[in-house]
Amino acid sequence: MISYILRRTFAALVLLLVVSAVTFAIFFLLPRLVGQTADQLAQQYIGKSPSKADIVAVKHNLGLDQPVYVQYWHFIKGIVAGATYDLGPTTVHCDAPCFGYSFKNHQAVWPELVSRLPITLSLAVGAAVLWLLSGVVAGVISALRPRSYLDRTFMGIALTGVSLPMFFTGNLALLLFHFKWPIFGNDYVPLTENPSQWANTLFPAWCSLALLYSAIYARLTRSGMLETMNEDFIRTARAKGLRERNVVVRHGLRAALTPIITVFGMDIGLLLGGAVITESVFSLQGIGQYAVQGITDNDLPKILGVTLLAAFFVVIANLLVDVLYAAADPRVRLS
Repeated sequence: MISYILRRTFAALVLLLVVSAVTFAIFFLLPRLVGQTADQLAQQYIGKSPSKADIVAVKHNLGLDQPVYVQYWHFIKGIVAGATYDLGPTTVHCDAPCFGYSFKNHQAVWPELVSRLPITLSLAVGAAVLWLLSGVVAGVISALRPRSYLDRTFMGIALTGVSLPMFFTGNLALLLFHFKWPIFGNDYVPLTENPSQWANTLFPAWCSLALLYSAIYARLTRSGMLETMNEDFIRTARAKGLRERNVVVRHGLRAALTPIITVFGMDIGLLLGGAVITESVFSLQGIGQYAVQGITDNDLPKILGVTLLAAFFVVIANLLVDVLYAAADPRVRLS
């Protein structure tokens, strides 16, 4: 088991390096390939109507006048050891990990990402708990009683949840629980300050997000359980006299968890990179909103920082999925 985890960890580190290279190529190499000059690329970092001196300074600070491989080396070095930017009369040091420096608002990207990460983390984890519990429980009940009233009800709700987009369910939740029946708070409160107010503020967003994802998990669980409960090892477990609860949970559900673990790892990794629509609907100043601001302002360091952070979460989520595979199915360790 330990050797399996070490192999997967090494593979994840290599994948992170590859992701950083691809991300760098998207933002710095592809524009050159389509004909964009270093001056034009530097202009995108400093806003509208910059002076020639500003363009030259930014081009020099970012190394855009250097070969691509040298730029990538400075890019990686900045993430690991930090970077220093000469702004003319002053010099700014971006501490490691330096995910870039916004020349428009004169702030390093990483501290802003860190300050917004608790909001996105709270949103993603709270919604994940709701959709995982509700989706798996609904899927198991539907699989144990196929074509029953409960099965049709749960699958009908699941179909409705998949069909309704977030901007509809989110705004409907705002209309009902913030305006018509104002029982939930409007302003985000950190968990460390007031846990009950924290949950009260985020609960409508959790439910709106969970409705979308729990439908997928309910259908996945149902299909997996329907296939698993007809296997020979299930009949053997029942013949041995095990309780039906143990047969369902320890044998049937465990065998059906593999696709659920796969999808859950990807979903939680992507959400930690920023739930853009949910944060926009509920006015949560998380990483998704930060990405929207970067796109609106054409602030490339912000977009680059969010992209790297989102890629990091996806890679780490996949690493955890590999470890959970080994725990759920010991045969994976030997493959």
